[in-house]
Amino acid sequence: NSEILLERAAKLNLVASDAEVEDKFTESKSPYTEEEFQRKLQEMGLTVDDLKSDMRRQLSIQKLLNREVVAKISISDQDIADFYNKNRAKFNIAEPQYHIAQIVITPGPDPSVHNRKNDKAKSEAEAGRKAALLINKLNAGADFAETAMDYSEDSSAAAGGDLGFYSESALNRSDPALKKAVLALKPGQVSQPIPTKGGYRILKLLAKQSAGQRQFSDPQVQQAIRDSLRSRKEQLLRSAYLIEARDDAHVTNFLSRQILESSGKLPAAQ
Repeated sequence: NSEILLERAAKLNLVASDAEVEDKFTESKSPYTEEEFQRKLQEMGLTVDDLKSDMRRQLSIQKLLNREVVAKISISDQDIADFYNKNRAKFNIAEPQYHIAQIVITPGPDPSVHNRKNDKAKSEAEAGRKAALLINKLNAGADFAETAMDYSEDSSAAAGGDLGFYSESALNRSDPALKKAVLALKPGQVSQPIPTKGGYRILKLLAKQSAGQRQFSDPQVQQAIRDSLRSRKEQLLRSAYLIEARDDAHVTNFLSRQILESSGKLPAAQ
C-alpha cells in the first residue's frame, strides 16, 4: 500500500523535501541525549540514513493524504445537528466528569519517558526542588500544557499532560490525595505539588461537566460531534482513496471513486 501511495506522491510532486525531513529528524531526536538516541537506533536496527529515508516516505504519504483526502473533508452545521438529534442519549451524562491535566515529577529517571527538555529529577531531593520550581513558574503565568511538555516525567507529557475526562466514580477509586486535590479545584485552577508514592504531581482542572443532559447549544458538544464526524469521514475517505489507487492501474473501482468525489458520502441505494 505504501509503495502505491509513494508513487502517487511522486507523480503529484508531493515528495517530502530535504528540509522537511531534517525538521522531522530534529524533532524526533530532541527529547533524547545523543547516547539515548544512538541506543534507540541500535534497538530498532536502523542507521540515521535508514531513519531519514523512512521519515521521507511517511512525510510524503502524509502530504499526499492531506491534499487528496483531508482537504476534501467538510462537516456542516446541519451534519452536527442531525447527529445530535439522532444520538441525544449519548449526551446524557450519568455522573459528573472532571477533565484533568497533570505534571509528574519522579525521583528516579525512567529511560522510556521523555519530555522536550529531557529534564528528569534524579533523587527525592531533586524531585522536590523541581516541583517547587515548576509551581512557581505556573503561578507566575507559565502555560500548563507547555510546561508539562517541557518538564513532566510521564508519557502524558507529549499531550501537554492532558489525561482526558475522569468520571466521579473513577476519581473515587484513585489516590485519596489526588481525589481531594481535584475536588478542591475550580476549572482553570492548578493544585500545589502533591506528594505521591512515585514523586510529585501537579494537577490542573481543565473543565468539569455536571451530570444530566448536555444541550446542543454547548460549544463543547458541537466540537466533540464535529471531531467525531471528521474522524469517521477521514477513515472512510482514506480507505476509498487507497482502494482506488490500488486499482487505478487495472480496473477503476467506481464505488471508491464515488465516495471520494462526494467527500465521504455513501451513494444512495438503488
